[in-house]
Amino acid sequence: MQLLGRVRSLALELEDRCQRGAYGSGELLHGWVRLELRGALRLRALEVCAWGRAAVHWLESSIVGFNVIYHDYTAYQTFLHRHCQLIADNGEVTVLPAGRHEFPFTFQLPETLATSFEGKHGSVRYWVKAKLHRPWSAVKKVKKEFTVIEPIDINTPALLAPQAGAKEKLARAWYCNRGQVSVTAKIDRKGYTPGEFIPIFAEIDNCTSRAVVPKVAIIQTQTFVARGTKKQKKLVVTSIVGDSIAAGKREVWHGRALKIPPVAPSILQCRIIQVEYSLKVCVDIPGTSKLLLELPLVIGTIPLHPFGSRTSSVSSQYSVSLDWLSTIPEQPEAPPEYSSVVSSPEAEQSLAPPCRSELGGILEGPFFAYIQEFRFRPPPLYSEIDPNPPSDHIRPRCMTC
Repeated sequence: MQLLGRVRSLALELEDRCQRGAYGSGELLHGWVRLELRGALRLRALEVCAWGRAAVHWLESSIVGFNVIYHDYTAYQTFLHRHCQLIADNGEVTVLPAGRHEFPFTFQLPETLATSFEGKHGSVRYWVKAKLHRPWSAVKKVKKEFTVIEPIDINTPALLAPQAGAKEKLARAWYCNRGQVSVTAKIDRKGYTPGEFIPIFAEIDNCTSRAVVPKVAIIQTQTFVARGTKKQKKLVVTSIVGDSIAAGKREVWHGRALKIPPVAPSILQCRIIQVEYSLKVCVDIPGTSKLLLELPLVIGTIPLHPFGSRTSSVSSQYSVSLDWLSTIPEQPEAPPEYSSVVSSPEAEQSLAPPCRSELGGILEGPFFAYIQEFRFRPPPLYSEIDPNPPSDHIRPRCMTC
């Protein structure tokens, strides 16, 4: 910041974080106030403050008679407010000689913060401001913003749980019944990170007399709260369009991949701003409204561990590195026969997929244990118990013979 008079420049610099580019809750914020003087300067104080705040604002209008009345909706939530005196104001004047001066400072960030965000009707911002107080002169200020990313670990039971749903709709046009469209969908977990692929398992049954088109999209919902009133903004993050389904036909998606682009993580702990995500399955039905099915998503910052716990689903353990999905076709090749992997007839029978008639209205149960149909099914789990123990009537072999 260029100033007139004896102050050549007043600048703020924060610790270089080029490796991550952002701060997290509980970390230390290091920085310096740099002051360059043309000549000796008399000053009363030099202070620096760290701020973090969520702000919401929008206007709504209403007509009363011939007048237009505007209603202002504003709300704030403070996450960070720290203050540090680099040169204390003790009632005396401090004289700094000409040249360059550097004043370091450190702030401890709180344990709970909200991720930096810029939205339609609000924002979450963090900044550091330095103030230079001089006798009989205006206060000189300099400001520098920084980014905070609150960690969200998707390796929790709630975010590793599969999400499923089913909906149906009766297509009507001019009081004529044209049949019913139904959709069932499931994803292997609720939590994902940007860059991952979401494998979508879905079944769309078109019992109408016209063709329908299925679509899948990731929706970001921004919710702003002020004075007990909510304002929402919805954005389509990414989407894919399926093939047209002819009348009386059915289409099944066996893990169709949808890649998550670089997006802001979910904001769930802020009182006045929430950023939420959902996976929306939409079926366009000619002549009537769309059939919509939504599954909740949480976009986190800590990706899935390469090897999850044995209690988590098999699908979650193998969905970390899905970059290879971009190099294979939508219809994957058939998996190998289990006879080449499992020799036990009982094991083969227990791993065989159920009949379609056994699936029922909602795709659940053993069907979705085959989420590894992208490539090959996983080998049988290791067991310390021999599945083929030796028979009692066989004489054991003498090791000395």
